[in-house]
Amino acid sequence: MTTASAGRPSNAATRPNRGDEPDLTKKPQANAATGATAAGMRAVTAQAVAFYFRAPIKAFFRSRIDYMGYARAINPSVQANLGWSWRITTPALLAHAVKTHGWMFLPNQVLPPLLANTVVGAVLYTSYLQALSALHTPSSRSTKRIYPPPPISHTFTAGFIAGSIQSLIAAPLDALQVRFRTSDMLSGKYNSMWHYASHKLHSIGLRGIFAGWTLSLLKDSLGSAIFFSTFEYIKSQSYYAFITRWYGDYSPTTLHEDGKPVIKPNYALEPFFLLLAGIAASLTQQALQHPLNELQNVHYNRLEALDLRAHDEARPRRIMRRYYHAYEKTFEQCWRLARRAGGWRRYLYRGFVMGTVRQVPSTSAGLIVFELVRKKYAFESDEVRIQKDGYDILLT
Repeated sequence: MTTASAGRPSNAATRPNRGDEPDLTKKPQANAATGATAAGMRAVTAQAVAFYFRAPIKAFFRSRIDYMGYARAINPSVQANLGWSWRITTPALLAHAVKTHGWMFLPNQVLPPLLANTVVGAVLYTSYLQALSALHTPSSRSTKRIYPPPPISHTFTAGFIAGSIQSLIAAPLDALQVRFRTSDMLSGKYNSMWHYASHKLHSIGLRGIFAGWTLSLLKDSLGSAIFFSTFEYIKSQSYYAFITRWYGDYSPTTLHEDGKPVIKPNYALEPFFLLLAGIAASLTQQALQHPLNELQNVHYNRLEALDLRAHDEARPRRIMRRYYHAYEKTFEQCWRLARRAGGWRRYLYRGFVMGTVRQVPSTSAGLIVFELVRKKYAFESDEVRIQKDGYDILLT
């Protein structure tokens, strides 16, 4: 292990420089495995938190399609609106659905939207890791601790790129979700979610898929940029700044093998900052996405009527003009709703507190899983030393 020379400034980190180090270039399959695992765990933790709050929630990076919607629609306890009981928990809803429609209910009605949500999450995480690796060289090395950490400009840009890619991939899912009617499934119009997706996408065409996509792109790109930059800043820069200042007042009590005094921070500090980063990232993301969701919900209510008009319209220019004017009508309607609610702030942020409270636990859990899996697929790396007034703060 090499140590810093006396001429180097304090607070500089050092790493060993050995000729037999493995190739630390991050492999695409490792990024994909990290993204897929974190996305899958997000779905599981979201359901656990939903049980805790006794209501379905919008989980870590809001699920594009509600894969329990049909199961709730055919459940008598839900339809009777009897209040919460164990009968409306996810296991009970699935058990009733399987008992009524057989085991094929799971692959036909539950599996398609569940897989779609997982794929979208995997695309987001993988795109973020790849974009950050291209922008920040230390992040391209598969080490368990990235030092120096990426600046906020890089994490913001990587998050923006990842959110944009996610929005593009998720456009068909958004189109399916907003046009979904439980009554169509109950009436037997569609045999399964596979049948519904195939028929509906063919019916609305490419124009229908990307109708309203501007709002989705804005929400996903900026939301992801703010989310990841906040998370990485608190997890890394804030953590390193804290331990440097906190342990700067302590006297070293341990000697390293090279005889230099060192301090090892308490093992609980880093998980605490990881949890704090998840909470802060969720709050900042919700502050941006919640008002955009309100606008998007109003706009999406117009899409089905536009689909019918576009189907009968022979001139493409008129069709695109209709979709363009739909945004103007959406703004007019939102302006009337805001006046009725007592102002734009009250209208756009109604329900913000409860929505955020419900999302924070699953978001924090999802980010912790994301970080742990990222470290799992990293190579073993030597410790990082932050020099401080003649001794080292040792990070492993």
